[in-house]
Amino acid sequence: MSALPLADRVALVSGSGRGIGREIALKLASAGASVVVNDLDKDVAEQTAADITANGGKATVCAGSVTDADFADRFVDTAVSEFGGLHIIINNAGYTWDNVVQKMTDQQWDDILDVHLKAPFRILRAAQPVISAAVRAERAAGGPRVTRKVVNISSIAGTGGNAGQINYSSAKAGVTGLTKTMAKEWGRYDVTVNCVAFGLIRTRLTETPAGGDAKIDVAGRQIAVGVNPELLAQFEATIPLRRAGTPAEAAGSVYLLCIPESDYVSGQVVICGGGFNG
Repeated sequence: MSALPLADRVALVSGSGRGIGREIALKLASAGASVVVNDLDKDVAEQTAADITANGGKATVCAGSVTDADFADRFVDTAVSEFGGLHIIINNAGYTWDNVVQKMTDQQWDDILDVHLKAPFRILRAAQPVISAAVRAERAAGGPRVTRKVVNISSIAGTGGNAGQINYSSAKAGVTGLTKTMAKEWGRYDVTVNCVAFGLIRTRLTETPAGGDAKIDVAGRQIAVGVNPELLAQFEATIPLRRAGTPAEAAGSVYLLCIPESDYVSGQVVICGGGFNG
């Protein structure tokens, strides 16, 4: 019997080509899970998968936007066809597109709610027939209880609001409702559903390179990201641990909700913010 806590588990991790998502994928794989890696950019997704396999893990890629109408089915089908099952779902993909309310467009509002709230809903909806069928088969066989895991990613912007982020804050607040509802719906399948709300984590969405504005490409659209270094330093000073978190530390909080030790924890929102709660 393997000593790895996630041996024989299959995990979906959206937005796992870079940053926190990549660290989550690497962490789950190091614990024995077979991981379906996703990113908008196929090249970075394949690099994450290659790094997993180079370290003795198992991974495959399902590239593309989580907001595409057919993505959820492709994502779930990849787990089943490549690894034969589905046990862990991490809804991590997302980005920010900020503005104050009077300047925010309908497209900004819709696009951010689509990626952060509608996409996880679609993924969970697509996963339900697979999970329910697997549970029926496992119970009919009389084997041991199998606890599956869902971890949805939120933010302290969703728990406490954040000026200039009405779209993102609303979407992330919605993730809490999604999490608590799914914990009640899927408890009968022995699925725990929890949420991790991140505080300040140093990623490409918060870092501003020296001498220029930071932008990311989302479906051909250039989105400004990054936080003014002076504001970043001021924010860090308000955090009890006096620093931003690392992507690896963020991934660790998700990992805690995926391992067997958390099998009776469900419907919870865990803030990973160094003591800052919004």
